[in-house]
Amino acid sequence: MRFSNDFLDEIRDRVPISAVIGSRVPWDRKKTNVSRGDFWACCPFHGEKSPSFHCEDRKGRYHCFGCGVSGDHFRFLTDLEGLSFPEAVERIADMAGVAMPKADVRDIERERERTTLQDVMELATQYFQDQLQSANGAKARAYLRERGLSGRTIETFRLGFATESRNALKEYLAAKGVPKEQIEACGLVVHGPDIPVSYDRFRDRIMFPILSSRDKVIAFGGRAMSPDAPAKYLNSNETELFHKGSVLYNFSRARRSLQGAEGAGTIIAVEGYMDVIALYQAGVENAVAPLGTALTENQLELMWKMTPQPVLCFDGDGAGQRAAFRAVDLALPHLKPGKSVRFAMLPDGKDPDDLVKHDGRAPFDRVLAEARSLDDMVWTKEVGQGRFETPEQRAELEARLKQIVTVIADENVRKHYQQNVRDRLYAFFQGQSGARGGRGNYERGGPAARGGPRNGAGAGQGGFRGAAPRGPTLSSDRLTRSGIVSRNHDQPTLRESVLALTIVNHPQLLQEDYDEISVIDFDSRDLQRLWPAVLTAVADTGAWLSREALFERLSAEGFDTLLAALDQQIRNARLWTATTVAALEDARECYIQALSLYKRSKALRRQRMELEREIADATEAGDDSGIGGLLAALQEVQLEIVRMENQEAIIDGFGVMSGRVKGPAYGNK
Repeated sequence: MRFSNDFLDEIRDRVPISAVIGSRVPWDRKKTNVSRGDFWACCPFHGEKSPSFHCEDRKGRYHCFGCGVSGDHFRFLTDLEGLSFPEAVERIADMAGVAMPKADVRDIERERERTTLQDVMELATQYFQDQLQSANGAKARAYLRERGLSGRTIETFRLGFATESRNALKEYLAAKGVPKEQIEACGLVVHGPDIPVSYDRFRDRIMFPILSSRDKVIAFGGRAMSPDAPAKYLNSNETELFHKGSVLYNFSRARRSLQGAEGAGTIIAVEGYMDVIALYQAGVENAVAPLGTALTENQLELMWKMTPQPVLCFDGDGAGQRAAFRAVDLALPHLKPGKSVRFAMLPDGKDPDDLVKHDGRAPFDRVLAEARSLDDMVWTKEVGQGRFETPEQRAELEARLKQIVTVIADENVRKHYQQNVRDRLYAFFQGQSGARGGRGNYERGGPAARGGPRNGAGAGQGGFRGAAPRGPTLSSDRLTRSGIVSRNHDQPTLRESVLALTIVNHPQLLQEDYDEISVIDFDSRDLQRLWPAVLTAVADTGAWLSREALFERLSAEGFDTLLAALDQQIRNARLWTATTVAALEDARECYIQALSLYKRSKALRRQRMELEREIADATEAGDDSGIGGLLAALQEVQLEIVRMENQEAIIDGFGVMSGRVKGPAYGNK
């Protein structure tokens, strides 16, 4: 049914979005400001322990800063509860006390037809289930037992069996009064102008019902029992209910598993139905599968609705690697900040079913723990086992990698991938040159001169792990000159100075986001002393505090010299949005970006410490099985830290150059 924009706007305006969401999640008392219509909660779409889900009544929108989901009243109900859009509209209209508009006759008829077809599919599902438990299904039951499936699992996934008869299902449905037009519309029989008598599409197959996001059966997948069958797996054809490229097997159940997950959950895409079911039986409930074809854009978008970084799981053989590389090409154009994919490569010759059959989920969890990032897969795809010994070979590789990342539509993500390519190429080529005893053709004017890592890692290696730093990464000359490395903890980094001074110069930000600002933990000892004074000034005032009043109070407490030094540092770097001349809107944007960088830096360093501790524990315990993965993860983190510091060094070390200086994410001019 179609609704006018005026009607949708009317019911949205009558119902605060917090009323829709608040009936399903408890609001966080500390961060929520009811009087301003500003609400925070733990995200209902992914498991978390600290609230990062935010909604504003004024905007009528919600957004989770953890998993990236966002939307309005209707999107919340369709995504969380699996309602159709018309059902969500009706729910909001009821809350608003507004009568639903009269539906178009054609829309009503179309919806009625879909409902009727779903009833037919439900009848077929029950028939297949009954056949599996009958004498006809003995062979199929034996096969499922051999695959290790329990009776409870078979019932959970409503597995069934289609007999060898050409007309058994058709006759069963006809006896129930289902017209042949509806049987044909459901794709349950093969029919057409060149087929005199229609016949059952599925015969002598184990049947897997495929469910919609609302847990309605919309299609079937059938696994042939005979080894001579032309197709091992057969899916329903496209129907009014079923569009193969837009459906994931086990989607609804996997989505529900995330809502109750402890910590940040993810979605795992595996190859087939049996992989999903075997993983579920082993305790991995968040797996989905495409329907017998390569992953599509629509299926990838479905996964991104559930989690910002799904894991794509492929066999470790050549075919699996080629499928993974196709998924790389599929995902790259659609990347967004915080939205990507990871790749888990199974041991050669093994599928998820094999891994969990004897030892439970632990072997599969180890595979997931070593999942590789998308940029890692891009590198591996292009470098592989190739030889890059001549300038021409290196130039060709560089040109290819640069061309690949140009397909990324998001400008910010594309920029960071371009920097990633430069860093990896430098480390890889420098390592090859070092292995031959030479200085390397990137020594002058290369990534090192732009702030890239200087080390000889990557010699002779095809993947990222060969290109990543193998030990403490040495600073470039620019980084050393910038003072980031050499300054002590009494001297604020540019990143911290921008964050602190933006807030002090625009104290309205304190009133807007006090809870977030109050927990900032600066590394600089000077800022550690300043910050309690800033927060106390706001708390004592209890109302709007002007910039002049705040400066006067801080100056009286002896912070005028520090504030002047911070201001000079910012002006040298030409980061005008952190100064007093910036408009509040620009300062707010600068604050948001600076806070994001601050959090990212803190998280990376915390992650590095945790990985170093895990490596030390594993080494002390003599457990070498997972050290390789931990070292690779540590190298990734180290490289990312160096990238951030190098970007900051460009501004801090050369901010006083003539002309405009553009810094990372600070909105400078």
